[in-house]
Parts: sequence; structure tokens; C-alpha cells
Amino acid sequence: MNVRNIKPGIDSVGAIDFDRRLFDSLIPTPDGTSYNSYLIRGSEKTALIDAVDPAMDYVLTSNLDDLNVTQLDYIICNHAEQDHAGAIPLVLDLYPEAKVVCTPKCKGMLIDLLHLNEDVFITVNDKETLSLGNKTLEFIHMPWVHWPETMVTYLREDKILFSCDFFGSHMAQTALYAEDEFIIFESAKRYFGEIMMPFRVNIQRNLDKLKDYNLDMIAPSHGPIYHKPEFILNAYKSWVYNEPRNTVLLPYVSMHGSTKDMVDYLVGALIKRGVEVKQFDLTVADTGKLAMALVDSATLVLGTCTVLGGAHPLASNAAFLANALRPNLKFASIIGSFGWGSKAVEQITGMLTNLKIEVIEPVYIKGNPREDDFKALDKLADTIAAKHREHGFN
Repeated sequence: MNVRNIKPGIDSVGAIDFDRRLFDSLIPTPDGTSYNSYLIRGSEKTALIDAVDPAMDYVLTSNLDDLNVTQLDYIICNHAEQDHAGAIPLVLDLYPEAKVVCTPKCKGMLIDLLHLNEDVFITVNDKETLSLGNKTLEFIHMPWVHWPETMVTYLREDKILFSCDFFGSHMAQTALYAEDEFIIFESAKRYFGEIMMPFRVNIQRNLDKLKDYNLDMIAPSHGPIYHKPEFILNAYKSWVYNEPRNTVLLPYVSMHGSTKDMVDYLVGALIKRGVEVKQFDLTVADTGKLAMALVDSATLVLGTCTVLGGAHPLASNAAFLANALRPNLKFASIIGSFGWGSKAVEQITGMLTNLKIEVIEPVYIKGNPREDDFKALDKLADTIAAKHREHGFN
């Protein structure tokens, strides 16, 4: 159904999901996704690199049938999450002689998640190899990219890195390779912001592990294959190593217009001072776009009205998201208004404890903004612009 040949003896046998619009009941996937699985047939042994989401296991089995796969020796599980490992029980039913190859930690997780028997496993150490005859698989442990049990698999003779979630993108397309780099860049950045950004420091260490490998292709388990791997390697290096840009991310929610007036004024004040602003109305904002903006913004200014003495739930959700994703933010502040009282500032700042940020004095006012309130917003804009210049953000 979806079999596509990569090189002699190497086929893509996974599933393309054009219709999926929400991942993990949380992440928007406006372009769908794919669950990539790769079949490698050596001169002596055959291996399947990752499986697919159980919802599309019939695609994988149909593809294996189309290729007349009568023997499967190994199922390489780079990552235990169900969208890659969930179809393993069915594959084992069809090929009971196959062994599941994974890290020791992954073995325990697969037993918990899929109730696999202990005798189906072969666990491998970091840099351990497995021969398929004329093809050699090398397993490189990459813990916390993005789960603790993760590894990637390198096919030495063909110089292909099967990276599972690492370097992935939620994108459904029939093209096998990443040809349109502009579109792929946005999809990959969205994926990084939503999923990989909390593990930025771990990714730095694991990128270093790949320096000595000659890579002709990077084949992730979501999205297209990178046949020009420097493109995605350079993108990841910029996302995990570079300082943030001269950018303020300003998500907000306003019930009766007071907070919106403050947001509009602050945006104009920042523009006058040469600061880029990315503004999001939280009542309609795409969570993925918000995550992308967090990747390289220097400052977060959260605008919120008051609900029952506290921050609006949508503002709290945005603060929770920023705190969970752990972007490389340097500064944060809060603006908004209240009618009779509010603890919104304390609530929001208390939700940003994972971030190594300086909190700039908030501008939180009673009622509609007055002249003095706009002056306070000018002062906030002055402070942000000065701190960005001081740190050399551009």
C-alpha cells in the first residue's frame, strides 16, 4: 500500500496518516503525520526498524505481505512509545521467530506497556552492533531524546541513521524525501518546539555523539527522510545552541477589552523600540504555533484578565505550557487588569519555576488603562529593549 524503496534491500513500509489532527490528545497536527517503519533485508537476516501506531497496523502488515516477507529475524525498537511500538505484538504474532532488539530500559517499558514476554527480547548496549550478513546495524543510546530508553540505529554500509522521534516532523506526504525545505523546516520546528524542546540540553549531548558518523540519510519515524541531512542537523544545532532572538512572545486573553488595549499599546511600544513581537490571542491560538514561537523568543509577556480573583484559565494554560517546554527564555513579565482584586501575577510567576528567567516588573492594573498605565507600559517596553540590547539579541 505504501511501500517505497530507499536503497537495494531497504524499504519504507510504514503508514501515512493524512487525517490525524491531534496527537497525544494534546498536540495539533494540521498536516497529519506518518508512522515510519523500515525493512532491511541483509544477505542472512532481516530486520524491521520500528513498527507503527496500532490504529494503522494493517498498513504495515499489508506492506510486509506485498514484499513477500516470509522471515523476520529482528524488530528493532528505538523507542517504546506506542506510536512506534504499539504494533509489535501483531508483528510478533505474524513472525513468532522474531526477536525484539532494544535498550535494557526499553525492555522493561515494553513489558509494562505491551505485556511482551521476556524471552522475545535481545537487549543491546551503547555502540553494540548486529550483523544481517552484508549489512551491519549499530545501536547508539540517546537517553532522554525524548524518553529515557531511547536509542537510534545506524546502518553502517548505507550510512543511514534511523532516528525514530529525533529529527522527526508531523507531516503526511507521499514524497519519500524532504524536498521542499521551507515547508519541512516549519513542520520540523513545530515538532521540536512541541516535543523536543524540554530536552534541549540532552539533545546537545546527543548531537555530539553523531559528529563522527558519516550520514548520507536521516530516516526518522515521523515525516520525510532527509537525504540532505545537513539541513536538519543545522536546524537542530541552531535550536539547541543559539541564543534567543530580539523577540517578545505575547500570548494574551481579554474578556472586556482592558487587557487587549494594554496588549495593543505594548506591541506598538516594542515595535518603536526595534523589538519583534509575536502576538497570540489564546482563545484561538494554535498550540503548535505558540510552541514554535517559544523556540527562539527572548522574552515572554503574558497578558491576562482576571477570573474570580486569579488568572484566566487560558493564560494559566499558556504559562503551564511554557514551563513544561522549558524554552531558552531570558525574561518574562505579565500585563493585564482586574476589577476588584487579583492574584494573577503571583499565580503566573509561580507557574514558571522551570525557567531560568528574570521577571520584569509586571503592569497589572485596576479597570481600564489610564495615562499612567500607558506610561508604565512604555517603561516596560524600555526595559525589555534595553535588556535585549545588553545581551546582544538580534
